[in-house]
Amino acid sequence: MANDTKLNILFGLFVGLLIGMNLLGGKIVELFGVSTSVAIFLVPFTFLITDIVSEVKGERVARQFLLSGVIALLMILIFTGLFVILAPHERYPFNEEYRTIFGASLRIMVASIIALVVSQFHDIWAFSFWKKKTQGRFLWLRNNASTMVSQAIDTLLFMFIAFWHVAPQFDALFILQLALPYYFLKILFAGLDTPLVYLGVKMLKERG
Repeated sequence: MANDTKLNILFGLFVGLLIGMNLLGGKIVELFGVSTSVAIFLVPFTFLITDIVSEVKGERVARQFLLSGVIALLMILIFTGLFVILAPHERYPFNEEYRTIFGASLRIMVASIIALVVSQFHDIWAFSFWKKKTQGRFLWLRNNASTMVSQAIDTLLFMFIAFWHVAPQFDALFILQLALPYYFLKILFAGLDTPLVYLGVKMLKERG
């Protein structure tokens, strides 16, 4: 498989994961005793992909991935808002359910886009910073060092923008109590995907 094809597959996965975690992330489940969005299964893969791309193709290409993903998310946000307010045909009986599911996701999507841009820009910068500091060695270190801080930025920004005062109890302390277990779960998943970083880098570097 040609390198351009592999890069295009990663690009498609990256954009698909960004859209998926925003549209599907409203469902809450319990994982290891922590209530968390199902998006937790998708978020680590977005950082994984940008780290793989940064390692092989450089910071500029990783930023292009991020820019394209944000543009796609903004388009989905606009169309989601439009489709929520459009009057349904009389044959469509599920408009309230549609509005409940996708209308609620608008604030979530705005929060996610802001958190994504800030955290991913930091992750791409930090990965390149650690790559220079380690002179291209210790891939596992720069992958996890960049992701740990980036996931903290992503989690805190998202939680505060999405849930600040959505109900009386959602003050700063309550949001922090929600965010910390969620953050530790994300770090756990990010640590577990370290072998996938090595595999992805190896596959992207291979010719043929």
